Amino acid sequence: MPVAPFLFLFRFVCVSVWILLGLLTELAVFPALGRARRRRVVRGWSRGLMRLCGVRVRRMGVPVERGAVLWVANHVSWVDIFVLNSVRTTSFVAKSDIRRWPVIGLLVAWAGTLFIDRRHRHAVRDAGRQMRGCFDQGDAVGLFPEGTTTDGSDVLPFHAGLFDAAVQAGVPTQPVALRFLRRGRRAPELAFVGEQTLVANLWFLLSAWGVSVECDFLAPIPAADGLTRAELSRRTQAAIGEAVRGVAA
Repeated sequence: MPVAPFLFLFRFVCVSVWILLGLLTELAVFPALGRARRRRVVRGWSRGLMRLCGVRVRRMGVPVERGAVLWVANHVSWVDIFVLNSVRTTSFVAKSDIRRWPVIGLLVAWAGTLFIDRRHRHAVRDAGRQMRGCFDQGDAVGLFPEGTTTDGSDVLPFHAGLFDAAVQAGVPTQPVALRFLRRGRRAPELAFVGEQTLVANLWFLLSAWGVSVECDFLAPIPAADGLTRAELSRRTQAAIGEAVRGVAA
């Protein structure tokens, strides 16, 4: 990918200022805001972050924008959380490792992320309890059931454990296919995968022109379908996989 140093520098400065404003908002403004206003702030801030990063978010399909829902998506980058938050403020379930990432960890925590440490015996059970608490308040919960990131060309097998929270709460599950494109073509170089550092990923992202992320909101799966967590996992994996592979390379 050709690198545009001046574009990178300009975007990096803008993004840094935006992140600082976000952190200051969390410390100084959030305590005075009600829950609904906090969620509107997070959505607006996420939209601003994507614009400053040069990422165009293209919403496709019809997202469930009201009431409790489980959004299940494939995982390509740290950007995923903010892309989906720009559509609807969502409490994501993410690996506890993300919390230790420089700056990004603070931001995803601010956005309402539910962290899960799979090294702990009861991690899935505890995360499920937090998810049900969000559902009880009519929130959207986001899940990346692959457990890691990919280059976006296909999906890995889904872990079914956390689907149980949606089954038990009786809420619909909506598959979401995320497709990273650059100038209309698949862009695996933008994925945050393997041994790549966050700094290297930022370098590629902030130096690129024509970056877009297609959020393809697929048909929701009603709780009334009576699927088990394993069946729900397989059905969402099949739907997302088909949508992800459907983009020409």
